[in-house]
Amino acid sequence: MVQFWDITIPELSDDEPRRAYVYVPDSYEEGSGQRYPVLYMFDGHNVFFDDHATYGKCWGMKDYMDETETEMIIAAVECNHSPDNGRLMEYSPYTFNDPHFGKIQGKGKLYMDWLVNVFKPEIDENYPTLPDREHTFVAGSSMGGLMSLYAVLKYNRVFSRAAALSPSVWVANGKITNLAAKARLKKDTVIYIDYGEKELANHTGMQYMISHLTSVLINRLVNVTTRIIPGGEHCEASWENQLPFFMNTLTYEMKIVPEMFPEDWREELMAGAEEEE
Repeated sequence: MVQFWDITIPELSDDEPRRAYVYVPDSYEEGSGQRYPVLYMFDGHNVFFDDHATYGKCWGMKDYMDETETEMIIAAVECNHSPDNGRLMEYSPYTFNDPHFGKIQGKGKLYMDWLVNVFKPEIDENYPTLPDREHTFVAGSSMGGLMSLYAVLKYNRVFSRAAALSPSVWVANGKITNLAAKARLKKDTVIYIDYGEKELANHTGMQYMISHLTSVLINRLVNVTTRIIPGGEHCEASWENQLPFFMNTLTYEMKIVPEMFPEDWREELMAGAEEEE
């Protein structure tokens, strides 16, 4: 089941509404009392329904989760559709220059602060989540893939695993790789990265950037999986085909702890999330 409703993010787009989507497994509706890991995703409008997707094709996450009976909650928020580069600004942690759009003011940290300090607590309060770091993941594609990398590196006390599909690592001259080299990372951090064979030529030096980032993560003892997808392209249909690969990485040897968390878990988590690297 996918529930969705309108929300606002005043810090970023004033009172402009956008949709929040939450997928819950069938066992939730059956009243099992079970608690679930949570996967946070970017571009929520492209995740579940073709008729909501920007280009008429979604990732097919609902069908995949139902068919595989994956016991996980997915929370995904629609991107900023402002023609004034709203999505690029919100999904970039860094200010950068784009040959087509000019200077893009990076607001990714503002977005992640909202997600960690406002949206995540709301999800944890209203759904039977496993709210700890071990059971909190993040995923996205393109600029959302860049944000997924940023989230798991910069907010490693909140997210333990990330999937970055076709991540825009070309943004801001490799700053995400510098973050990967310096961030405080726990040893159980898991990162999945892929890139389509046919999109490697979209940006100069992409092969080097992906391989260099992977090398840095390996040297940091991160459990990283990197794939170049034969025939892969920069589109939702290609990303949908990667669902079994990145979901297997996110759930590999995942421990599900059924008992309730102590009352002070949220205070401890938020305190950790606010620490600067």
